[in-house]
Amino acid sequence: MNNNTINIRAIQHYMYCPRRFALLEVNDDWAENSFVVKANIQHQHVHDGSHSYSDSRKIVRSNIVVYNDEPVYDIFGITDCIEFIRSSEGVELSDQDGRFQVHIIEYKPKAPKEHGFNETDAIQVFAQKVCADSIWNCDSEAYIYYSDIRKRVKLPFDTEYDKYDLMLKNLLSEMRKVLEEKRIPSRKKGQKCSGCSMSDVCFPKEKKYCVRDIVMSQKGADIL
Repeated sequence: MNNNTINIRAIQHYMYCPRRFALLEVNDDWAENSFVVKANIQHQHVHDGSHSYSDSRKIVRSNIVVYNDEPVYDIFGITDCIEFIRSSEGVELSDQDGRFQVHIIEYKPKAPKEHGFNETDAIQVFAQKVCADSIWNCDSEAYIYYSDIRKRVKLPFDTEYDKYDLMLKNLLSEMRKVLEEKRIPSRKKGQKCSGCSMSDVCFPKEKKYCVRDIVMSQKGADIL
C-alpha cells in the first residue's frame, strides 16, 4: 500500500460528510457516541471468530482482509463475513478442493425505513466486491444483514454494476483530492449533524461574548 491507498471504511465517512472524513483522515480527530459504540460492539461480535465455520455445503470466514491495488481503486478493508458456497459453477480456491461461489455479507445494526438498503452501505460493500472479485477472480454476490429486522438483503450489483463502479471511482477521486490538499471542507448545506459523533469536534461550542469577563480579565481579576 502507498500513501494514496484508501481504507474502505472511510468511504462511508466521506459520503455522510466530507468534512467529517477530513477531520478523521487529515486531522486524526476522533469522537464516539452511542451509535458508534453500538456499531462497534456488533462488529466485534461478528469479527470474534464465532462466525467462522465449515460444513459440507459452505465455508464461512469472518474478518478477512481484502484489497484491490489497481491504480483506479487502490483500496483495502476488512470484511464482516465471506461465505464460500460449494458450486460446480463457482471458482477454484488455492487451499480448497472443489469450486465455490463467493458471497460477501456485511452486518449493519438498523435497516432503513423507506428503502431496502442504504446507498452508503451499498457502496461500501461494492468496494469489498471489487476487492473480492480481484483476489478470487470471481463475480461475487453481496448482501447486507440488518440486525434489527434479522433480514439479509441482496444488493443489485449484477444489474447495476456500472452505476456503482462509476460512483466508487468518483468518490475515491474526490477523497484523494481532499487528502492531497490536506484541507478541511466546509459543512455541506443542509447537513444533519445531530447524530454525528464528531459534532463537538467539528463545531466546538464557544463561550458567549461577555463585556464583564473582558473587563475583569484586563484587570487581572479571577472570573467566577
